[in-house]
Amino acid sequence: MNTQAFASGLAQTAAAPALRLQNVESAYGPIRAIRGVSLQVGQGQIATVLGSNGAGKSTILKTISGIIDPRKGSIEFEGEDITARDPSLIVQRGLSHVPEGREVFALLSVHDNLMMGAYTRRDRDGVARDLESVYAYFPILRERAAQDAGLLSGGQQQMLSISRALMAAPHMILLDEPSLGLSPLLTREIFEIVVRINRERGTTILLVEQNANMALNVADFGYVLESGRIVMEDTCERLREKDDIKEFYLGMKETGVRGERRWKKKKNWR
Repeated sequence: MNTQAFASGLAQTAAAPALRLQNVESAYGPIRAIRGVSLQVGQGQIATVLGSNGAGKSTILKTISGIIDPRKGSIEFEGEDITARDPSLIVQRGLSHVPEGREVFALLSVHDNLMMGAYTRRDRDGVARDLESVYAYFPILRERAAQDAGLLSGGQQQMLSISRALMAAPHMILLDEPSLGLSPLLTREIFEIVVRINRERGTTILLVEQNANMALNVADFGYVLESGRIVMEDTCERLREKDDIKEFYLGMKETGVRGERRWKKKKNWR
């Protein structure tokens, strides 16, 4: 393990860790999807997990939120062990999951989708305030409040999915591939709102994203996942300067490297 990176991670998260995974392993039947994953996210921080398709990024989030039970390891959220807890209890504890592919309730109205996000709450005044808050973040949802969610565009459905998670008044959000299938303009708009949510509400965020350039620019700390294992971790500022990240995730190749096939070059994680 990179000692400097590990020390940097501890420095950022030791004061008030919101989430900690220790040696977590999850599988789909006989196929191990993540192996020995250890990571932590500081309170009020944005952390990101980078990796290619099939690396196990979404599996990490599903394991945290209780959709998948880990075979090994432990998960702590705000000091409480939530390993293999029921997903509804994890939501009540203050952790919301925005899944890949949005997964809105297509036949329910936009308003009813938002109310589904608040189903664990009993504070009507707080729910009303948060409804106004999400409409302020995404004004188009107010305009489409009576419309069936299935008739929204992809970008609008992503806005709705994030807003539905906010209606649970979470301390932390797990955000899975928010840019999937969206135009660069919409991607930029949604990431700007994600940063606002973090800064204005103090909401901790664990972001899984294939758009490495965008993720590294909004997050504080990053992890690189390959074949189910964490192979690199550091502050996003340092990750952006690492040669392997530049070439394999940001598409930047050193000058003078001509004729070398990308798939023949090995990564030298360091």
